[in-house]
Formats: sequence, C-alpha cells, structure tokens
Amino acid sequence: MMIKELVTKYDKNNQFDVLINSYKQIEFVWNNKIDINSLKEKTFKSLFFSGLGGSAISADLIYNFLRADLKLPLYVNRNYTLPDFVSDDFLIIISSYSGNTEETVSVLKDAVAKKCNIVCITTGGKVEQIAEENGLPIIKVQPGFQPRYALGLSLFSLLKLLQELNIIPNHNKIVNRTIDLWKSKGEEYSKEDNQALKYAEKILGHIPIIYSAADITSAIGYRLKGQLNENSKNHAFCNVIPEMNHNEIIGWETHLQNKFPSIVINIMDPIYHPQVNKRFEIISSLIKDKGVEVLELEGKHEDFKFRFLELVYLCDWISYYLAILKNMDPSEIDYIHYLKNELSK
Repeated sequence: MMIKELVTKYDKNNQFDVLINSYKQIEFVWNNKIDINSLKEKTFKSLFFSGLGGSAISADLIYNFLRADLKLPLYVNRNYTLPDFVSDDFLIIISSYSGNTEETVSVLKDAVAKKCNIVCITTGGKVEQIAEENGLPIIKVQPGFQPRYALGLSLFSLLKLLQELNIIPNHNKIVNRTIDLWKSKGEEYSKEDNQALKYAEKILGHIPIIYSAADITSAIGYRLKGQLNENSKNHAFCNVIPEMNHNEIIGWETHLQNKFPSIVINIMDPIYHPQVNKRFEIISSLIKDKGVEVLELEGKHEDFKFRFLELVYLCDWISYYLAILKNMDPSEIDYIHYLKNELSK
C-alpha cells in the first residue's frame, strides 16, 4: 500500500496537512502584533520559562538555537511552583497552548502572588483569564492545533518576544528564510519515498535511543524522543554526549539486541568540539559491535541555525511517518487524556 493511502486511512485529523503547512505558523507569528510595552523599559537579570510538553520544548530549543546570542540565563521549569531563587528582576514567561495546563496555571498564580514580571503565551483558557484579570501582557497564538503540532507558534512566539525586548539581535532575515526552508522541506517530505519516511522505516520495530550534544543539539534529541512517544506511540530514550560517556555507556556492555531491539540515532553537527566528535565515533563503534544499527541525522545548511531548524522539522516528519507505518493515528493521546481525567477527580 502506498504511503498516501496509509495516511488517508490512519491520519483521521489530517496532521499530514498540518505538518506541510507548519511554515504558515511562523508567518502568523511574525505578522502577529504583540503588546509588551509594559516590559520594554525594564531590565531583566534572568529569563524563567514555565510550561510542559509541546509548549516547554520551545524554550529548550531556543536555548540551543540562541547559544551564541542569548546573554541572559534561561531557566526552563516543568513543575507546579516557582523556585525560591526567582526574584523581581526575572522575566517569567508562561506558556500553555491550551491555557489550561494545570502545572503552568499553578506557576502563573504563584508568580502573580509574588508580583513578578510576567508575559503569557497561549490561545486562551485559564492562563488568558488570569492574565486579563491582572493586566498582564498576552501573546495570543492560533487555536485549533494539538500543542506538539504547534511548534511553529510556540517556538517563534518566544523568539519574537526576545527580539521585541531587545534581548537578542534582529532575526527577521533568518525567520523569513526559515519560512522558505520549512515550506520547501514540507513539499519534499510529503512526497512518496522521501527521506523522512526512509528513516521511519528503519526505526520501525525498534526502540530508538537518541544521542545528541549537550547545549548544542540536546533539545532536538529531546524533541524527537517526545514526538516518537506521542505521535508514534513508541518508547524512545535520549541522552547527551559527553554526559552519557560517564554512565550510560556501561549499559551497552550487556545489551542483548534480540531481547531489546534497538536503533541508535545520533544527532550530528559540524560545530561539535573535536573531542565530542571523537566520543560519538567511539561509542557508535561499541554500539555497532552489539549488532545495533546507528543512524546519523545532520542538517545540510552552512549556517547552524538553519541546520538546527531543518533537523527539528525532519524529526517531526519521522515521528509522524512511524505512526502511520505502525497503523496508528498520529493524533491519538488516550493515556494523556485518561491521566488528566483521573487527576481532575
């Protein structure tokens, strides 16, 4: 059966078109007028981002993406409360696509009580309600997507916020070129026998173990893991080099491929430290000796930022196609819905 026939059969909510048109999310954000004047005259010591899941990953990605531009510390919080070290010279960025993520709503209430500087990114829900009641700036994004399929909205809203506050240099040219990049890649990955599909075919039937480089591509590895979990309904694990060389490497000594069929995915980039590259080579050799296939994902553009965003987009397509190849609906998240219902009782 051709892949388009499988897409029609199993993708009941047409996430295929959502992926193809992801570039339009970036267009929306960059044309979206935001009112953050109340924050523009202030100087911040640190950035504190609070969110979960598809909203939180945007901050992880921004941390890697702006590695050469961001001069302020960025903390990413995935919990119910603000830590005690947060002070009034922090900028608290609250991000919840639905506006009802209970952990994020809890942090927002905590931040309001402590009279913090706050800005909210959301489609509505309780976050919008609390923000309006307290006169907080809100960056409204397009509704109608599942949060993990709205990365263009969350990631580029955060990027635009930092640019508007003059925390980072102007990224207008980079953003416009990224729109073209994602548009062309969407056309490429939506065709039969494309590279994203080929990677998914290799992963099928295996547990992916993803390795990336700390502080450079670590967020891509974590994004891919999460997308394989939610879209593909597949266990996946990730770690970073050099850290995994100090612990996880030993687990490979007793790996039995016939009992735990695995495939390793290395997220690569030319700017890695030479010793990091050497570590990838050594660990990959050890893993291959255990009969495990090692895939390497690497962007093709000259500029790091475009390679980075190219890989993010490719990984989303890989996870989508793996779901289709498993005859699964890439939208379904039944266990998450069950958990939320149980928590609400």
